[in-house]
Amino acid sequence: MVMKPETKNLVFVILAIIGGIVVLGWALKIAFKLVGIAIVLGLAVLAYIFIQNMVGKGR
Repeated sequence: MVMKPETKNLVFVILAIIGGIVVLGWALKIAFKLVGIAIVLGLAVLAYIFIQNMVGKGR
């Protein structure tokens, strides 16, 4: 089976688009995991500062 050059180009374009979507999804998944970790760490730091202020005022 011999493909025309236009058909080969179309196949490569479709594969490139699918590959790009897969890579973008993978990158977004990692980014959202990191954002979740950053939010949890931020809340922990804020809680620590709040508790330190409460304990400090009680002395």
